[in-house]
Amino acid sequence: MSASDAAAATGAGEEHRSGHGPPRSTLPLVIGAAGVVFGDIGTSPLYAFRESLAHSGPLARETVVGIVSLLLWSLVIAVSLKYVVLIMRADNKGEGGTLSLMALAHGALGRRTPAVLLLGIAGAALFYGDAVITPAISVMSAVEGLKLVTPAVEPFVVPIALIILTGLFAVQSRGTESVAALFGPVMVIWFAALAVLGLIHIADDPEIFYALNPLNGIGFLLTHGHVGFIVLGSVVLAVTGGEALYADMGHFGKRPIRIAWTTMVLPALALNYLGQGALVLSHPETAANPFFLLAPDWGLLPLVVLATIATVIASQAVITGAYSLTQQAIQLGLLPRLKIKHVSETLMGQIYMPQVTALLFVGVVILVLAFRSSSNLASAYGIAVTGAMTVDTLLLFVVARWLWGWSRGLAAAVCIPFLVIDLAFFSANAMKFADGGYLPIVFGLVLAVAMWVWDRGTRYVRAKVRKDSVPIGQLVKMLRRSKPHRVPGTAVFLTADPDSAPASLLHNLKHNKVLHTTNIIFTIRTQQMPRVPNEEKIEVEELSEGVLKIIAKVGYMERPDVQRLLAMSRKQGLHFDLMQTSFFLSRFRYVADARSGMPLWQDKIFIGLTKVAADVTDFYHIPSGRLVELGSQMSI
Repeated sequence: MSASDAAAATGAGEEHRSGHGPPRSTLPLVIGAAGVVFGDIGTSPLYAFRESLAHSGPLARETVVGIVSLLLWSLVIAVSLKYVVLIMRADNKGEGGTLSLMALAHGALGRRTPAVLLLGIAGAALFYGDAVITPAISVMSAVEGLKLVTPAVEPFVVPIALIILTGLFAVQSRGTESVAALFGPVMVIWFAALAVLGLIHIADDPEIFYALNPLNGIGFLLTHGHVGFIVLGSVVLAVTGGEALYADMGHFGKRPIRIAWTTMVLPALALNYLGQGALVLSHPETAANPFFLLAPDWGLLPLVVLATIATVIASQAVITGAYSLTQQAIQLGLLPRLKIKHVSETLMGQIYMPQVTALLFVGVVILVLAFRSSSNLASAYGIAVTGAMTVDTLLLFVVARWLWGWSRGLAAAVCIPFLVIDLAFFSANAMKFADGGYLPIVFGLVLAVAMWVWDRGTRYVRAKVRKDSVPIGQLVKMLRRSKPHRVPGTAVFLTADPDSAPASLLHNLKHNKVLHTTNIIFTIRTQQMPRVPNEEKIEVEELSEGVLKIIAKVGYMERPDVQRLLAMSRKQGLHFDLMQTSFFLSRFRYVADARSGMPLWQDKIFIGLTKVAADVTDFYHIPSGRLVELGSQMSI
């Protein structure tokens, strides 16, 4: 997914995303995209061709040419045509990614549908599976290059990889602003190295150019039957990370990403795969590790070092992408609010999420210790990526049909071929389920169930609260009749339902029998867009004397800052002193009840998720010294 901190540091910060400030030049954005967007797909040459050859059986010439052809045309069809040309048209106010596509589909349909919601949940959950595997397989692949420098290092490959990964996760809490500024230039060097290494070896066997004919790839699949299908499961490793073109669109814009892909990344990848193929055709003994053997003896160690740095960059992009995706999921109501720390005073997008970091780190360490080599990890790789790509295609059909206004026939004619390819890749990887492919599926399934239960549980709680609450109109009439005693100051009652009297307000009236001079019923609503313009954020309605209703609208990429939103309401004539303002919040203690509206096992999951939720004062930026929480118990 997106890597917001790295994007901002390379010149695509908040000014670029919001459309304010001076226009950015294209070149810094192209270089930044090279470091953030293409880190994952850019390190695929380390293992994609090697693993495809390992499953192909006898090493015939037509086998090598056919596999290289499949690699090249997978990049053209699955990445260039599907994402660069087509899906990047589906931007949600400039943002991309599975959850943005889900929000766009809901907007096109005009309602929230279970099918689209489940697709969005599935795509997001599968990305987390990818986010665990990518650091493990990328860093392991790079470190394994040391075995070619000296075989004596083989027992230390796993420890070295774990040290690098531990250091990578350890620095997350400090932010990566200064390091991220180097991502683009380093990856430009990496792609230049890929191109040069491939180019100098193409002459080893010019017959490798037959791979440019897609019929050779198709012929390989048709003549190799079951083996060809298995190889297809390894070929897909070449396009892992391709969905990042769409996910990071909001940070760099379409044009810089498209320029970087067509002028730098795709040519470098194509030349490298052609060079690896020519090397293997002329020297079949290099099939065990063709990438590192492209380098001359004197260049092997520098290449291992450069590859290690490139894989760390790819891993960093995935980690920060997980932060970005989690933030979107929280705002869209698919996950409980988690602790979010802003680690930069100048870059709003640079965040650190300790709970997400811990989850990813534990998963990565388990994978490295369990599989102990990148070849073994390759069996677990691919299912999550191809599943997420399939979800994108299905959501694209909804957007094309109902948002772009395409006819059903046209939408099907465009999307079905991509869907067939996605399903072919997914099915080929599903055959590796027992060899480790179950890991991302299990990991994703756990997260998908958590998201689904959280969404269902929060909707159930809201419905129950609304059923037991007093309509806001009835409250206004009651206040006019009873005229309770007023005390100086402002009271802000936070509630999810602006049409019902907040329970905290009713408790305050019942027990304290007073109201403040100014009472604000405050609701934050997340919109199906990444960011809401400032002039559209605040709606103020006066219900009666001293009682107002404020609805604050935020996008799913924005942090809900209550203090900032209240300050914005001053432009609409609301006057208050923050030091004389108290914030009232209802807090529920949930108790599982088998007779409630959800099964008992879902009750327990929902209650468990509420316990990991971040403190409301931090999440909504409420002054802790001015918060009054009124608790009650609710059976669910």
